[in-house]
Amino acid sequence: MLRLALTHPSIAHEQGTPVEHNQRLEFLGDAVLQLALTRELYEKFPAFDEGPLTKARAKLVNRRALAVHGRALGLGAHLIVSRGEELNGGRERPSALADAYEALVGAIFLDGGFAVARDFILREFEAGMGQLNVIPILENPKGELQELLQARSSEAPRYHVASATGPDHDRVFECTVHHAGAELARGSGKSKKAAESEAALAALLKLRAQAAEPAPESQPTNE
Repeated sequence: MLRLALTHPSIAHEQGTPVEHNQRLEFLGDAVLQLALTRELYEKFPAFDEGPLTKARAKLVNRRALAVHGRALGLGAHLIVSRGEELNGGRERPSALADAYEALVGAIFLDGGFAVARDFILREFEAGMGQLNVIPILENPKGELQELLQARSSEAPRYHVASATGPDHDRVFECTVHHAGAELARGSGKSKKAAESEAALAALLKLRAQAAEPAPESQPTNE
C-alpha cells in the first residue's frame, strides 16, 4: 500500500497499459483528513458555527499546505514517476506532493484504521492547530458580525471612533461597535478600518462565547 501511495499517475500514461497508481488512495485520504480535522475543530471551538470552522479547516487542508507536509516527510524522493515527469521536476511538484500525502493518509487508514490515521494526522497538524488556539482567523469580521446580528434583528451594528492617539505618522485608533443601544466591544488599530475590524472580531468572540454558555439551572423554591 505504501508503494501504491507513492506511485504517480504518470507511470500509467508512460507505459500505456493499466497500472495501479495513487489516485484512488488520494481520494480516500482526502476524506479521512477532512473528517479527522473537522472533528478536532468541532471539539476545539464549541462557540463557533459552520462559517468560521470551514475557514479554519481550509487554512489547514489545501494543496499548498499538504505539499508542505509531503515535502517535510521527504515523499518526493520516494515517488515512483515516469521518465518524463522525472525530467520535468515532477518529484517536487506541489500537486504531486499533495496528492502523495493524501494517498499516504489513505494507506495508513486502510492499514491501521481510523484511530491510527487520526493520531498521525493530529501529530502532523499539531503546529497548525496551535496557531488557531484563540480564534479561527476571519477574513471579514465586520460582515460576519452583521450577519450574526441581523439574524436576530434588522438593525445593523454601528461603529464609532472612541479616540485617536499618537503623532500623525503613527496614529492609533480605538473604535467601539454598538448594537441595540449597547456597546458590544472595542478594538484598536493603525487605521479606522483596522480598529473597526478588531472591534467586530472582539464582539464576535464575546457573542459566540455567550451563546456557548449553558443556561443557568432554575433554583428550587421552598414551599
